[in-house]
Formats: sequence, structure tokens, C-alpha cells
Amino acid sequence: QVQPVESGGGLVQAGGSLRLSCAVSGRTFGWYTTGWFRQAPGKEREFVGFIVWGDTDYADSVKGRFTISRDIAKNTVYLQMDSLKPEDTAVYYCAVSHSGGPKTRGDDYDYWGQGTQVTVSS
Repeated sequence: QVQPVESGGGLVQAGGSLRLSCAVSGRTFGWYTTGWFRQAPGKEREFVGFIVWGDTDYADSVKGRFTISRDIAKNTVYLQMDSLKPEDTAVYYCAVSHSGGPKTRGDDYDYWGQGTQVTVSS
């Protein structure tokens, strides 16, 4: 069973940085798409970005500020968040797909972590 586990959330001031980690147990994930999503209070879950092999893509709202990377040996994917804004406040989720390829929809992912809270103060 694949189990993503997020960590690294917290409280940060606007303009600051945080790095989230997603440790994936149960299967090596080099072949599979791993995505990040977020959900703010009262809003729908939204796509943040994904990584598959060395390819990444991001939502326009975070492009140029967020970077996804991975350490295959550690079965871990990272979300580096820089120049954070109050509107980035949300619970951030890591998700893993059974298959590869670009995936921006939550329905395309099979395994989800429990989420980690990120709060950006103004």
C-alpha cells in the first residue's frame, strides 16, 4: 500500500519560505506522478504542481515561487515555497498516481496524504 506522508508545514511571514516534504512508503515512486494540491478554508482543493521523472509543472498562481524536486533514494518529494503570500495559506496535500504522465486533476491521483497546514501571516 502506498502511503504519502507530508511534513514541514507551519507559520511564516509573508515573503518567507517553507519546504514541505512528502515521504512515500510502500512503493518506489520514480515512475509515478507525484502532485501537490492545497485547500484553503471555504475553497475547493486546487492543483499546485507535479513532478514525474524530471519534469515538473505548476499552477500559474505559484509559478516562479514554488519548486518541486525529489530524492529517489529517500522516496521523498519536496515542495520549496518562496516569496509566500497570505493567499498561499492552506492545507497542502501530497498525492501519488498509479501511473506517470502530466496530471493536474485530483481525480487522477490514487493515494493521498493527510495534509500539512501552511499559514502565511501578513
